[in-house]
Amino acid sequence: MNPIATMSMVAVLSGILITPSFAETASGDRNADNDGFSQVGKASWYGPGLHGRQTASGDSFDQNALTAAHRRLPLGSTVMVTNLQNGRSVTVLINDRGPFVPGRVIDLSRAAARDLGMTRSGVARVRIERVDEPSSDDTTADASNTNDAGNLPAF
Repeated sequence: MNPIATMSMVAVLSGILITPSFAETASGDRNADNDGFSQVGKASWYGPGLHGRQTASGDSFDQNALTAAHRRLPLGSTVMVTNLQNGRSVTVLINDRGPFVPGRVIDLSRAAARDLGMTRSGVARVRIERVDEPSSDDTTADASNTNDAGNLPAF
């Protein structure tokens, strides 16, 4: 095959591999409507012993507030979390980074976990959907953007 044909083939294949239109990525993130965010995975919750400690956003953690920790969604984002086992949903504010347990996609406050019916089990399979409008200056942070409160165990 001549070099131009080879380069064309690589470009076409690269385009197919790089552009995951409506496809789930390795992290489980999907951009369902090219504006929103949707992710399915395991949620856990945290609360006891951490109440009052500083979150990545600078707020004091309140286990009785509807908040959550996510690795990459912008701090201040609002998401709806749905427990896929019982259909219960809750809207939470992302104000912290985490979870730091492999296989988990979000850490919920105790109040959010209670509303989802998962405090006893500790973990549940959930769908996360961003419900606020992403602004043009939103940048998705990575997990390295944490503080001391971010490296906490999930319950």
